[in-house]
Amino acid sequence: MRFSVSADTGGTFIDVVVRDDDNNHYVGKALTTHQRVFDGMREALEGIADGLGTTAQALLADTDLFIYGTTRATNAIVTRQVAKTALLTTEGFPDILVLKEGGKRDVFDYATEYPAPYIPRRRTFEVPERVSSEARITKPLDERAVRDILHHLSRENYEAVAVSLLWSVVEPAHELRIGELIEEILPGVPYTLSHRIAPIVREYRRASATAIDASLKPLMQNHFRALESDLRGFGYAGQLLVSSSIGGVMTVQEMIAAPINAAKSGPAMAPVAAVSFSNAEGFGGDTIVCDTGGTTFDVGLSHDSELVYTRETWLGGEWEGDLLGISSVDIRSIGSGGGSIAWVDDGGLLRVGPQSAGSEPGPACYGRGGTEATLSDAACVLGFFDPDYFLGGRMDLDISAARKAVAQVAEKLGRTVEEAAWGILTLATDHMVKAVYDMTISQGLDPKESTVVAGGGAAGINIMQIAAELGSSRVILPKTAGALSAAGMHFADIVKEESAPLITRCSTFDTDGVNAALGRLRDRLAAFAGRVGLDEDDYVIEYFTEARYEAQVWDIVTRVPVSEFRSDEDVAQLRKAFDDEHERLFAFCDDSADLEFISWKARLTADLHTSPPPVQAVARTEGAPSKTRACYFGPAGLTDTPVYLPESLRPGQYVPGPAIIQEPTTTLVVFPGMATEVSGSGNYILHVTTSEEDQ
Repeated sequence: MRFSVSADTGGTFIDVVVRDDDNNHYVGKALTTHQRVFDGMREALEGIADGLGTTAQALLADTDLFIYGTTRATNAIVTRQVAKTALLTTEGFPDILVLKEGGKRDVFDYATEYPAPYIPRRRTFEVPERVSSEARITKPLDERAVRDILHHLSRENYEAVAVSLLWSVVEPAHELRIGELIEEILPGVPYTLSHRIAPIVREYRRASATAIDASLKPLMQNHFRALESDLRGFGYAGQLLVSSSIGGVMTVQEMIAAPINAAKSGPAMAPVAAVSFSNAEGFGGDTIVCDTGGTTFDVGLSHDSELVYTRETWLGGEWEGDLLGISSVDIRSIGSGGGSIAWVDDGGLLRVGPQSAGSEPGPACYGRGGTEATLSDAACVLGFFDPDYFLGGRMDLDISAARKAVAQVAEKLGRTVEEAAWGILTLATDHMVKAVYDMTISQGLDPKESTVVAGGGAAGINIMQIAAELGSSRVILPKTAGALSAAGMHFADIVKEESAPLITRCSTFDTDGVNAALGRLRDRLAAFAGRVGLDEDDYVIEYFTEARYEAQVWDIVTRVPVSEFRSDEDVAQLRKAFDDEHERLFAFCDDSADLEFISWKARLTADLHTSPPPVQAVARTEGAPSKTRACYFGPAGLTDTPVYLPESLRPGQYVPGPAIIQEPTTTLVVFPGMATEVSGSGNYILHVTTSEEDQ
């Protein structure tokens, strides 16, 4: 039996999914070991290997493909635990990162201080040079000044350099020369050139992407190299790929060259899994994925079974954080996860998050020294978790510690411990529902007409409440929900995207210029395919443009219907495609306004042929629970609740609420008045309302 393995390192847990030749998935989970990630990964692998009657080392010896994803890059960006990085920019423009794109989420909030730039202003250096928007060098590069700057960086022990000159996207000669000087004066110091990492017009987005990529290089390059070394030392000899923010996978070498692609690499896989599971269960269409981990609640979308991409990925809060600047799967995160800390503010109101207990020490119920109440502690108090079966019995929970932590909140609120725990769950659910609404409305999706797919170790606690608030009738909690992102890696393709700026209008379309740009993108992707060993028949290339109505501010990504423009009819097709997308997003289009095309993209996709097979329909059956346990369901109070273990459930089995289903890596809470049934593949189809037929 041969295997493929995926691993996703989160802030609290490491998730591992092993897939065999028969498409069976086995999930392992362990606490994240931040100093050496392979230690926790090996523990999760050993848990799976034990169940298969083998060892972790033997399992990896029989593995052909290992895919890795991590939130380490994202966490480093948000917490600023990155390399000491210098930003070199055009003289006269030192405040690009300081000013960001202006704006803030609440325009009437005068109490919040202006956010600090990603690279401090004192580490920004102005380079005497200037290139015009027409690609003319109007001021030659002052190499002596650049040398002085680089010698200063050497004396001050800078660890990385970001170079983002104003119009390098149309004429990169000055950036390329600075790169040569860095290699001469600062040998071994990693650097990033903006025209390579983010060839887009908007200067803040390009500078932000450049700064983030450069600052991550020392950290993430060491991280990936250490992991690969540990895996090889443990006996793994197969192919190692890394999941990327664009919802695909790439080689370790490609990721080391541009580690910004590791930002959101784990969460980006959840929508991939959601699309696969939704299609397999026969739902398809639009999909909303709700991924509840230990630290965050992530929301992702797909439209017509295709991933939704964006350049609007803010890390650390919209407008006030830092913009990723590259095309990535559209994922929004809020600080509401299983480890989110509950607290009472000065006004006596209950709050949940955004602070998290993480994995060190973790929630109080983990018994590792945590003392503050979290969502996981609330679930313990409510009776949802079995202290002897957490992670399939491999981790004991301390219920008394959980009650003690929640009691501190209850005392401040003047409530019982159970009432406080229910309030924590309810408030966290409200935050999550709002996050879903914020994202779906902006993308023109109706939750009532979409399939909701739940993922993450804490997903089952309240996904049915979330779906009920959204009015969603199609809800799936996959068998592998506890490791949804890791599961999604098994369904991911090799994906690579290249882009180029070229501004033109629909009325005066630059056919030759656009065709030349698309040709260059096509050549770069073909070169990438050659580096990773892909033949021409192994991949497809799709084309897109970022366009807007004349004088608008924001662009819309639109699929280009042709690979080469040969006639006015081709341009007319592109115009119609834009109008249709604008109509879908905003319920109107303006066919009288001229179009401005800002940039062009090409995306290579190599299908790895790993989608799950369609699920066969099964007849509904009934079954008896394994035991019962008292659980607290708000106004209903303590209720004697049936508890089901996965080995006692069969395809087609119908489970009415209230009930608890204890999967090894997640716990599904079926609330009163709701129900679930087991599909032919073992996934859970959730019914947030029950009709007479369901009774």
